[in-house]
Amino acid sequence: MITSDIEPFPVNVPERQLEDLRERLDRVRLPEAETVPDGTQGIGVERLGGLLDAWRRHDWRQVEQRWNAIPHYRTDLDGLNIAFWHVRSPEPGALPLVMTHGWPGSVLEFENLIAPLTDPVAHGGSAEDAFDVVIPALPGFGFSERPRETGWHAGRTARAWANLMSRLGYERFGVHGGDLGAFVSTELARLAPERVAALHLTMPLAGPLPEDPATADEAEQALVAKRDRFLMTGPTHALVQGFLPQTLGYSLLDSPAGLAAWLGEGLAAWSDSRPEAGGGVSLAQQLDNIALYWFTGTGASSARWYWEHIRWIPRGAEAQNAQPVTVPTFCTLFPAEPLPVVRRWAERRYTNLAGWNEMEYGGHFAGWEQPDVLVGELREAFRKAR
Repeated sequence: MITSDIEPFPVNVPERQLEDLRERLDRVRLPEAETVPDGTQGIGVERLGGLLDAWRRHDWRQVEQRWNAIPHYRTDLDGLNIAFWHVRSPEPGALPLVMTHGWPGSVLEFENLIAPLTDPVAHGGSAEDAFDVVIPALPGFGFSERPRETGWHAGRTARAWANLMSRLGYERFGVHGGDLGAFVSTELARLAPERVAALHLTMPLAGPLPEDPATADEAEQALVAKRDRFLMTGPTHALVQGFLPQTLGYSLLDSPAGLAAWLGEGLAAWSDSRPEAGGGVSLAQQLDNIALYWFTGTGASSARWYWEHIRWIPRGAEAQNAQPVTVPTFCTLFPAEPLPVVRRWAERRYTNLAGWNEMEYGGHFAGWEQPDVLVGELREAFRKAR
């Protein structure tokens, strides 16, 4: 559906921006090597050097060709221009599905899911599993407009997504998300339960209560230990972006090396890099994503999401459980997810937990790492909710 409120938005980065990037990459100045080999000081200079060498050979125009082959639009939502992919299925009666990405990802996480979700018959599925897919870029990410005021957090974004689905003619729809997208998706299901057919998450938002350790079994204790390790040493990005996003943003906007290091750290650390798992987020996927942040100039605006987030998010498991989600909820858990969740925690907040599957391979970026698995999980989950 294209109305006067919705306009096609093809992507075409001016050549001068590509030339500027090439010149900056040629002038990159790197520090000496880290003094420890274990990664505790951050992304190593050898790995970053390899990433930058590959970026010099990256073909952004090929990314644009793929991008523009997908119907891409922009519309004003609550005073902000939001860019989104919208692909209708050839199958009548397809279920609308809005999918929301997180950081350091982008809508590109879902690029390879679009065809099998919208045209399942051509991709080994059944016509009854078809979706109309809507994939918006979060405010301040990708080609969505950068907020000029405070208040663009997950709650406000969820309300904007509800308005977007109405504008597209969808009154009932499914919702999927991970990372920041899990917060938006959970909030959308909470605010508009009468419209959300079901919710699917790869990062359910639930934590332990103080009394839980006393009754934890061995498997739960291992997950708690992993979660605690990450919360102690892993969420550096959340702390820096949550408190000093503007200070960090100058480097992300001005230095391709700084941007590649900051994004590349998370893209590697939170994926399942085991060879038997496929190696995690591929180099090509990392470069497409990093280049998207660079050419859209969204390093600072995406970082500000965390500043907004820590001022909006309910604190602690008790506060989260006080905002229950009642729609049918399906969770797919991947082993390299840095913030693991135990089912009984999730059941307290997602009071209609209808599906819980734990996968053998994959990490935080399921759409990139395990797209076939995620497609199968989405088909199975929403088959029960159509």
